[in-house]
Amino acid sequence: MEATVALQVEELTSGASGRIIPVFRNLRQSVLSYESFRKTFLLIYSFFVWILLVLPRRNRLSSAAASPPSSPKTAPPSVRRRKFGIRRDEEDTMRRRALAEAIEMVTEDNSGCQCTTSLFFGVRRNALFCRSWFPASGEIKGILIIIHGLNEHSGRYTQFAKQLVSCNFGVFAMDWIGHGGSDGLHGYVPSLDHVVADTGAFLEKVKSENPGVPCFLFGHSTGGAVVLKAASYLHIEEMLEGIILTSPALRVKPAHPIVGGNSSFEDPAALLAKYSDPLVYTGPIRVRTGHEILRISSYLMRNFQSITVPFFVLHGTADRVTDPLASQDLYNEAPSKHKDIKLYEGFLHDLLFEPERRNRSGYH
Repeated sequence: MEATVALQVEELTSGASGRIIPVFRNLRQSVLSYESFRKTFLLIYSFFVWILLVLPRRNRLSSAAASPPSSPKTAPPSVRRRKFGIRRDEEDTMRRRALAEAIEMVTEDNSGCQCTTSLFFGVRRNALFCRSWFPASGEIKGILIIIHGLNEHSGRYTQFAKQLVSCNFGVFAMDWIGHGGSDGLHGYVPSLDHVVADTGAFLEKVKSENPGVPCFLFGHSTGGAVVLKAASYLHIEEMLEGIILTSPALRVKPAHPIVGGNSSFEDPAALLAKYSDPLVYTGPIRVRTGHEILRISSYLMRNFQSITVPFFVLHGTADRVTDPLASQDLYNEAPSKHKDIKLYEGFLHDLLFEPERRNRSGYH
């Protein structure tokens, strides 16, 4: 029986071996060959690498979905201050423009005068507030463009404009940048050369709309310096019949705001009228603005020889803001063929607002 069992085991073993051994022999020849093994290993390795890459991303996405959205980043303080400054300046400009529009430009006594306000876009695309006064008859001898002085505005020249209209002149007036109803920080002028360029551009517009009509520029104080420099350029001089300057800022004196003084009136009523006007800038002079006044006055004093336009300069001998002797130097040195000067004994800076202006000859 033992022999029988042994025989059966041997047969089973031999049979199993006969079945198993060929299978392993085939595996060695195919799957477990070196090349097949390498490919299989790379496939498995790539699969596990893909799993390692995908699972963290899925975790990040699920975490992001679970967490609340983050608040937007806060702008840096410098950006916030700049935006606040721009918004403040725009609001102040709109407030001043509304005040400028509200100024009464005509009365029953001047019913023969047609008045308008408008915006002119300067060379840097700033909106500049403008006024005009014209005879209702439409008949004019010429046109005068008024360029006001530092810190004031065109509305202060309403009475002067009405007097000119009564003599059959048309009148325009333009607020500088940063003044009156025009764009910009109140009292701030980044460059007076911009004001010079805006003056030339506005003159060109007026000439194109009024062909054949003689045009004059009128400038007071710093406005006088602007007009004088503008007229020193040939393309602007060719559009002009002449210029009129009152108390031009060719050389400043101790009462000028740059130096620290602020009194240009002897008449208390005129002083109150000016400095209670909300469109007149009464704060400390802007540093850049002061620098620009010194720069343009210095330029003009060195370049009187370039002035060939016909001019009439008026100055008070008691002016404590701008120097009347500088106006005399202009008259003496400028090669203009047609020029005149009138020095008013004892008058101060703002000639148009002197209480004696109606009683002195040679002014109008």
